[in-house]
Amino acid sequence: MKGAKGNEGDGEERYRLDSWLWAARFFKTRALAAEAIDGGKVHVNGDRAKRAKALRVGDEVRIRVQQVEWVVQVRDLSDRRGPASVAQQLYEETEASRLQRERQAERMRSAPPAALFEGKGRPSKKDRRDLDRWRERD
Repeated sequence: MKGAKGNEGDGEERYRLDSWLWAARFFKTRALAAEAIDGGKVHVNGDRAKRAKALRVGDEVRIRVQQVEWVVQVRDLSDRRGPASVAQQLYEETEASRLQRERQAERMRSAPPAALFEGKGRPSKKDRRDLDRWRERD
């Protein structure tokens, strides 16, 4: 695949990490991918990465998106965003990562819904009383 290759003389394709994350559809925009990388939510081969980190086939990438963590092996390189079916061929998720995500999703489904207040700002006195009664019930 064509793209922003690094060191063309060594014959090995390398692509920027932020472009690859966008092409693999972990993030909607390349800017969001770069923001996650700068925020320390992406590690390559166990090390904190930078945006322009040159990815290679076989690298292990750990990605944290909100509460979900993915651990994937790079299978192919691309900096072109295509359909989801093509994007899924760029990586292979580890079995441990898949099981952990499934367990976390199950916990989220079984967790009680968060207490939400209809209005804005702090809860009213009635809301606080209702919350206190609900907490005492448990």
